[in-house]
Amino acid sequence: MIEAEVGPITAASAIYETEAWGVVDQDSFLNMALAVEYYGTPQRLLSATQQIENVLGRKRTKHWGPRTIDIDIMLYDSIVMDTDQLTIPHSMMHERNFVLFPMAELDPHLVHPVLQKSMQQLLDESTDQSFVTVVNPEYV
Repeated sequence: MIEAEVGPITAASAIYETEAWGVVDQDSFLNMALAVEYYGTPQRLLSATQQIENVLGRKRTKHWGPRTIDIDIMLYDSIVMDTDQLTIPHSMMHERNFVLFPMAELDPHLVHPVLQKSMQQLLDESTDQSFVTVVNPEYV
């Protein structure tokens, strides 16, 4: 659906199983990162990803609660923006191993446009103690 609604996927990380973050009394989550070739605005990208979530049955009932799917925009080139609807880069990505592991896998040298540190540096400096397991190591 991402390729159909957004654009070609140019890279995909392995799938990682991670402990719930924020609200921890729930099942683990599956996480991955994708690099996608997209030429529209960040706002249109957000609209497209939310439409995909809706089609797949996403219900927004509990903040950080269980959900069928959650598509977040972590980075968009080197754009920095903060609106009521969208913050790029994602405001907490550097604090979450479930983001940093797959992002560093995709491109360890990719630089966070605000913190000016690579994904690998952010992962190396992470204080997040949550457990992350590669679900499909054949893709790593």
